Amino acid sequence: MPRVKKVESKKVESKKEPARQPEISIGLVGHVDHGKTTITQRLSGKWTDTHSEEVKRGITIRLGYANASFYKCEKCKGAEAYGSNPICVHCQGKAKILRAVSFVDAPGHETLMATMLSGSAIIDAALLLVAADEECPQPQTKEHLMALQICGIKNIIIVQNKIDLVSEEDALENYKQIKAFIKGSIAEHAPIVPISAKNDVNIDVLIQTIEEAFPTPKRDLKKEPLMFVARSFDINKPGTPFMNIQGGVLGGALKQGVLKVGDSIEIRPGRKIEREGKVFWLPIPTKIVGIHTGDTALESAEPGASIALLSSLDPSLVKSDSLTGTVVGHAGKLPEVYSEMQLVPHLLERVVGTEKELQVEAIKKGENLMLNVNSSTTVGLVTDLSKNFFTVKLKIPVCAEKTDKITVSRLVGHRFRLIGYCTFK
Repeated sequence: MPRVKKVESKKVESKKEPARQPEISIGLVGHVDHGKTTITQRLSGKWTDTHSEEVKRGITIRLGYANASFYKCEKCKGAEAYGSNPICVHCQGKAKILRAVSFVDAPGHETLMATMLSGSAIIDAALLLVAADEECPQPQTKEHLMALQICGIKNIIIVQNKIDLVSEEDALENYKQIKAFIKGSIAEHAPIVPISAKNDVNIDVLIQTIEEAFPTPKRDLKKEPLMFVARSFDINKPGTPFMNIQGGVLGGALKQGVLKVGDSIEIRPGRKIEREGKVFWLPIPTKIVGIHTGDTALESAEPGASIALLSSLDPSLVKSDSLTGTVVGHAGKLPEVYSEMQLVPHLLERVVGTEKELQVEAIKKGENLMLNVNSSTTVGLVTDLSKNFFTVKLKIPVCAEKTDKITVSRLVGHRFRLIGYCTFK
């Protein structure tokens, strides 16, 4: 178990660094109220709960985004050399920038599991938070670790938060519970870092561990751009004059390729059109008029950062996350849109997220399943069963590639619970 020490933060003047795009996207996941948003603030300086209900209820409802730059002091030794400020808090010397990172703060509440699954599609690595003052694992801790495993997120650090609330003996007991919980999982050999996000304890150790355990992924910039939309919103304030109205904003992350200011793009599946008793989904064409990551304006965006595309879209099309789950790319180059899919199930032995261990039953004809495909969430009705696959008719179509994994959840009681994943037939 890593050494725990208190770092007294000193006030230092932050010098402005040249704009740079984050190179890796890191998700913060875990059970509700285990400190994900607080640690995001410690690492980035930004509080990601800004929605009115989030502030009122003290939980994350929507995906939150924040960028940070990590530095290393050339004079200091060990973890003390690492920080998120260009001026070292210990010796006041100049620190060398290591890289910029992007954080995605995912909700932990059981009713918001679909949002977390959507967020896992746009991250490269994950911090799994576990509160030291609660027994491990909690229901959503199990569910989130399983989601990371299904989505193939192999780079994981376990963050044992709130060590300030327990004795050393209880912290060690909680550490043992964590080790037992991750045994045999994708996180079995993941580092475990004890911290107190609230009191700024061991944050330097966590930054050092992130730099050592999370390599920057290799990107294929020559492929056609593919962006998963996780948020969409209107940035115009009420009463804005017509001539000053700005187009709708699409937030998310690039899976591959490069998008540039001035690019003509397409959004799929698009928008729903009802005509002569039939329903159509038409792709939405638009143009990129600006790209931002955090407070930084970019001329082009590459994979690794949470980005916001300022478009020429009518703002009414993006309000209230209405385009969340869509896919952005160049016209005619995007994957196929599916309203019906034939899927091969890969079911777990036990339902994830329930307090009682329930066995996963086979897929049934006529049942509704919640499906998460990349950043999209939809409900599908099982219309046909075959020996090795089933057919599902989707309430909202999805834009996906044949190689994509699809997580599947079933209604258990009053909640959708993760029961496995599917692949295309």
